[in-house]
Amino acid sequence: MSDPSRTQVESAISSYIDPWLETDLLSAKCVRKISISGGAVDISVALGFPASGYHPELDKQLRQRITAIEGVSRLNLDISTQIIRHAVQKGVQPLREVKNVIAVASGKGGVGKSTTAVNLALALQAEGATVGIMDADIYGPSLPRMIGASGKPESKDGKSMEPVVSHGLQTISIGYLVDEEAPMIWRGPMVTSALLQLINDTRWQGLDYLIVDLPPGTGDVQLTLAQKVPVSGAVIITTPQDIALLDARKGLKMFEKVGVPVLGVVENMSTHICSRCGHEEHIFGEGGGKRLAGQYGITLLGSLPLDAAIREQADSGNPTLVADPGGRLAAVYRDMARHTAAQLARRPRDFSHKFPNIVVEK
Repeated sequence: MSDPSRTQVESAISSYIDPWLETDLLSAKCVRKISISGGAVDISVALGFPASGYHPELDKQLRQRITAIEGVSRLNLDISTQIIRHAVQKGVQPLREVKNVIAVASGKGGVGKSTTAVNLALALQAEGATVGIMDADIYGPSLPRMIGASGKPESKDGKSMEPVVSHGLQTISIGYLVDEEAPMIWRGPMVTSALLQLINDTRWQGLDYLIVDLPPGTGDVQLTLAQKVPVSGAVIITTPQDIALLDARKGLKMFEKVGVPVLGVVENMSTHICSRCGHEEHIFGEGGGKRLAGQYGITLLGSLPLDAAIREQADSGNPTLVADPGGRLAAVYRDMARHTAAQLARRPRDFSHKFPNIVVEK
């Protein structure tokens, strides 16, 4: 019996197309080591996105292919995740304790953006990442209510704020600093200044991802974020409704103009299933998110149903990933999170932190 060759092993690995990266692991540069000694094969795979719930399936798929090679007597397969910094807009410095900022946006209100952003953050955490979320809606902050948190952030030095930790997430919102019923009667410059203070003066701790829940539209806050905050990628939330899709296109175009890559689109409220009879109906239209993704060459990251449980869980301060982590809806959110992080993993990495500081001395 002949020993397996490296070519045979690489061919077996390449035969499996990763559903999240949409390519094989060798092309995605996720295979870090292939060692062959006689019939013993050692392989190390490092995914660039959190996917702890997917590791067992990936292990199974690779083992089936590699152990089928003639001459393989033993396979040691190590699968891990290594999340790195990715490139941001030119001229914007990355945040010290945050590897990647992901903006969650919508062209209009009422499409479930904030609920999706919270569950995206929790899903990334469930997959193994360290995650924070910032509520960038100064006029209508909803994060404290959605995650069941209250009280003002602590300040250890009198200059910066500690994030409020809830359900394992590091969070910040203007809602922690003002009364829940107090109207925010601020002009644009005050709002943008508050946004920058929230993100820069919060002492984030070793985040893989910071999810920024933007207010709807394409105004001052969105423009400030795109110009002054290091954003690795954006996610557009829409419903299948034509009017929502029209506004979603505006948000997508805005990010394109300011050099922020759009990782994909999430179609929320894609279908409704009656809780009494089980009848399924596309009450807001059908396939709008898929058409939008196809038109602009981006990924449909997920399609979420219109389900009363999602709203009830968010209103109670226990979002879906907390209230029912093993349920059907949580699985949909985790699928969406893997797609989102995998799309970011395919983006160019950031090397700015490796450049030496140049000092000119007289």
